[in-house]
Amino acid sequence: MIDIDDGVQALIFDCDGTLADNMPLHYRAWSKIFARYTIDFPESLFYELAGVPGELLVRQMAERSGVTVDPKHLVHEKIERYLQLMPETRPIRPVVEIVHSYHGKLPLAVATGGRRDIVEKTIEIIGLDGYFETIVTARDVAHPKPAPDTFLETARRLKIAAQACLVFEDGDLGLEGAHRAGMRAVDIRPWL
Repeated sequence: MIDIDDGVQALIFDCDGTLADNMPLHYRAWSKIFARYTIDFPESLFYELAGVPGELLVRQMAERSGVTVDPKHLVHEKIERYLQLMPETRPIRPVVEIVHSYHGKLPLAVATGGRRDIVEKTIEIIGLDGYFETIVTARDVAHPKPAPDTFLETARRLKIAAQACLVFEDGDLGLEGAHRAGMRAVDIRPWL
């Protein structure tokens, strides 16, 4: 368990890959959809791009593969596939233990590039429904991660200064966004 210093007034968590062990499920869903459209999507690249909103991810991958697709349609297909896999989601124990330890002691929030309905369902599946004061998604801000917007909006909603927030993340883009927001961040990947 990590020690939270006295200057921290709020904890902010990414969802997919940080609270929930569901990144392999997302990759399986994307792989199946991209394979149908002959879009190459190596697993290493998937993890590099963790946190990129779906339509932007589709545009980037289609461009790299020289394929023309409808990003909205592919995102819809991916979501349908992911929803079938979603019951396999498990909590990431070390991070969830932090949530349990600090619930009621510090404000807790989720800052994610995911869709609100799916994030809320994920939080429910891993047993954390009702633990967070706010959930901020990519659709709540003008610029998603790695821009600082998602984190700054989360701090604004919590009424806590950005520099007093501690972020837990599993992706380079999220860590960059947290730092750009002036927040300290913990990379949880070594805990996995």
